[in-house]
Amino acid sequence: MNKEKLIELRSVSKSYDGETVLRSINLDIHREEFITLLGPSGCGKTTTLRIIGGFVTPDEGDVIFNGERINDMPPHKRPVNTVFQRYALFPHLNVFENVAFGLRLQKLPEKTIRTRVREMLTLVNLRGFERRRVESLSGGQQQRVAIARALINKPKILLLDEPLGALDLKLRKDMQVELKRMQRQTGITFVFVTHDQEEALSMSDTIVVMADGKIQQIGTPEKIYNEPENAFVADFIGESNIVNGVMVKDYLVSFAGQQFECEDCGFAPNEPVDVVVRPEDIDIVPLDDAMLRGEVTSVTFKGDYYEIIVDIDNFKWMIETTDRVKVGDTIGISIDPYEIQVMKKSEYSGKFGDYSSFSDELDELSKPDSEGAAE
Repeated sequence: MNKEKLIELRSVSKSYDGETVLRSINLDIHREEFITLLGPSGCGKTTTLRIIGGFVTPDEGDVIFNGERINDMPPHKRPVNTVFQRYALFPHLNVFENVAFGLRLQKLPEKTIRTRVREMLTLVNLRGFERRRVESLSGGQQQRVAIARALINKPKILLLDEPLGALDLKLRKDMQVELKRMQRQTGITFVFVTHDQEEALSMSDTIVVMADGKIQQIGTPEKIYNEPENAFVADFIGESNIVNGVMVKDYLVSFAGQQFECEDCGFAPNEPVDVVVRPEDIDIVPLDDAMLRGEVTSVTFKGDYYEIIVDIDNFKWMIETTDRVKVGDTIGISIDPYEIQVMKKSEYSGKFGDYSSFSDELDELSKPDSEGAAE
């Protein structure tokens, strides 16, 4: 991305009650960018957002805006507005007056206020709602009012802290499209916080994956998904089979007792590595043509595909396939070289990628709640 830097975080750290929640992070945010801070509860993403907004002061490091250090600048003087998960609308004011609130504080002429409010309500598809009380609106409509109120002051940056968390699934998906449209139409930099991987992949120009108070990887959605840098990223973004391997030499990796051609290089000869293969990238083939063989231990119908678990040498692989198989079948699999992703060993090696205990119920139970104030 060639656009100029708007915000720079330099070696920023923060602790609460002796617990470190941010560990010397460095981050560049560019003009007109839709950037998403993604990670589980407690990873530090909300604290990062609040430091940018001026609601939290870092213990160490610098916050730089347009080349100027702004660590001590209060929130109301920063060129930033924030939309929280709880929209914080004024219940005694109608839609028009909620949106107009910031302009009235500036004592702008009434004609200017009316023109700007109409423009904003058109942008968020709420024309005709001017006189409605906010309490009569749906959750999605209230969110649009909050966004219009935040955008009307034309901030350089809009911070969005889990703003879709209170909406049902269909409305969330609709609002994902709407938010991206608004960002492109206004050219305002959006900094979006979520723990929802699909949300981040579908909306963002840039994703910042965080865990344990550190940035694990920064990149485009395609780069993050297709070329994860460690086992945490590979596991957090979609489903992944992550197995121990050895990089025999450039373009040749050994795992599951076999050697496979791959497209990775630059590792030391015989260096231990993590190998990632996405479930949708594995082909079921006749046993005579198989690179690996295993026994099917689980089959789940997903509508347009089957999600199967296969035991290969006591490691449970997940495969997504349109082929019909049964529990107890022995099947053969094949993996193309470009579908194999080799990663350096990390502190997350061995913690993810085996589907021995996998189930949809466990997956749901493990999803994080929305984050607390001291995240």
